[in-house]
Amino acid sequence: MGDLESTGGVKRYDIKTRTIVFMIFCICAAGCYGIEAMIPTSSPGLTLILLMVIPFVWGLPMALASVELGAAKPVEGGFYKWIQEALGEFWGFQAGWWKTIANYIDSSVYIILAGTYFSIMTGVHGAWLYLFKVALVLVFVWINLRGVKESGKVSNVIGIIIIIMFALITIVGFTHAKYNPFDPIGLPGETWLTSIGGGLAIGIWLYSGYEAMSAIGGEVKNPQIIPRATLIAVPMIALSYILPTAAGLASVGHWESWQEGIDGTVVGYGSVLAQFLGGGIWIIIFGAVAILAQCSIYNSWMTAGTRVLFAMADDNLAPKFIRKVNKKYGVPYIPVIVMAAINLLLCLVESFTIILVIEVLLIIGTQCLLFITMIVTRRKQPDLPRPIKVPGPRPFIAVFFTIPIFVGVCGYLLNGTDYFLGGLVGLMSGPVLYFIFKRCYGGLHVSNPEAHPLNPLTKLAKGDLRHYAIFFAILLVLSLLGSLFLPFYEGDWGAEYYLETYGMDIFQTMLNGIKSLIFVGLAGLIVFLALAKKYEEPRLGVRRKSAQR
Repeated sequence: MGDLESTGGVKRYDIKTRTIVFMIFCICAAGCYGIEAMIPTSSPGLTLILLMVIPFVWGLPMALASVELGAAKPVEGGFYKWIQEALGEFWGFQAGWWKTIANYIDSSVYIILAGTYFSIMTGVHGAWLYLFKVALVLVFVWINLRGVKESGKVSNVIGIIIIIMFALITIVGFTHAKYNPFDPIGLPGETWLTSIGGGLAIGIWLYSGYEAMSAIGGEVKNPQIIPRATLIAVPMIALSYILPTAAGLASVGHWESWQEGIDGTVVGYGSVLAQFLGGGIWIIIFGAVAILAQCSIYNSWMTAGTRVLFAMADDNLAPKFIRKVNKKYGVPYIPVIVMAAINLLLCLVESFTIILVIEVLLIIGTQCLLFITMIVTRRKQPDLPRPIKVPGPRPFIAVFFTIPIFVGVCGYLLNGTDYFLGGLVGLMSGPVLYFIFKRCYGGLHVSNPEAHPLNPLTKLAKGDLRHYAIFFAILLVLSLLGSLFLPFYEGDWGAEYYLETYGMDIFQTMLNGIKSLIFVGLAGLIVFLALAKKYEEPRLGVRRKSAQR
């Protein structure tokens, strides 16, 4: 398998398929939490339709790409290594770096949410609440430093509890149904674009993460169970969203008032049990399960979300000390400790919105690279042994995995100006860090100079100047799309919304920032195309055409 050989030093564990199923369930879903915010911003009917459609145009393609590539190329680092082999060292690094930053930021959200629910239930605030968050982080550090098998046991137990809770909500809700859960379809008095925009980005987030568990491929004795578990988890997750949501809307109604929360005044999933089974004890039970759900997501991200950084360090594309492995349990412990430290720091931040705006595009960008990798691998390696293969000829595969790229771009545009600009800034960190780490640590050239030659002038991999040009072309296109679409989409209400959200009148400033990135993208494209033409060897096809002349 060449460069895809399993990363050395990690310990392989005998893990059952059901354990991986629950780890995927916990990392991607762990209940319906988050859908409450989708219902009043998109309407109940459109929320249910999006929950049914998005799996086919986003979640399923991601899962199938992970299944086919994971079955053919099981390796520590998973999707990062697949992208690296198909698209090159530069793009592999972008995927690894973007997803690592997103993982390390996103994982903090679940500790903060668990703390928020705990505070609502107990009234604890201030330093004592922070100590609760510290305790949670330390508990899951201890579990994860003992290996993926121990982490999987936690996912098994909590996953079963979550499924029982939402199965009960589904049964109680449908047996007390008195409303049409699809009524209305679309927000009254609003355009379809506004209604869809309110829910598409949340829906994409709800159905993301199927590729994450591939990163532990080097720590499972039979890595083929990861693709099999993914195939089981996909319909399981979709049903875990759709059925409780339909049951809750059909029984409780009041869709305009649905919101996230666990106290008795909030309308949501917990209201089904409190209203029809009676007694405040059900709100307490629902709150306790909500805390466990956030802990299960955090536990799974600490397991899978830290392995890509380890694989990058093993490729000499990150500091060498990150490659250290615990001798007893075979766990790459430095990335786990780094995640915990970042989580504890971010738990001190009062407003998390500014940080979160950066990560959305990083996740979408990584997953779009995975879709492209699927298409490219089918073209480059048609005879690669594939224990599990997505059926269909190459043109079908190209169309099937191009559709989610379009969906991702649409979701990104509809997410708002702040997320759009923050995402572009986050994307640009990748090429900057690649230049620094490649020059400092040498990258793949260190372990295999013949297979990964350097450009003697830039000390980057051969072809990287063209890759930089492509990156700036993408930046140019995205900036143009944003500068044209966002004033139209948010022009009537954007200034007021961002003033209320951030306490500053920054809408026009953000739009100007996006416009400025048009010139950055154009300048970068011109410069790197010129450098590539002068200092890079022509690609094979170009050399052949020149020879024929």
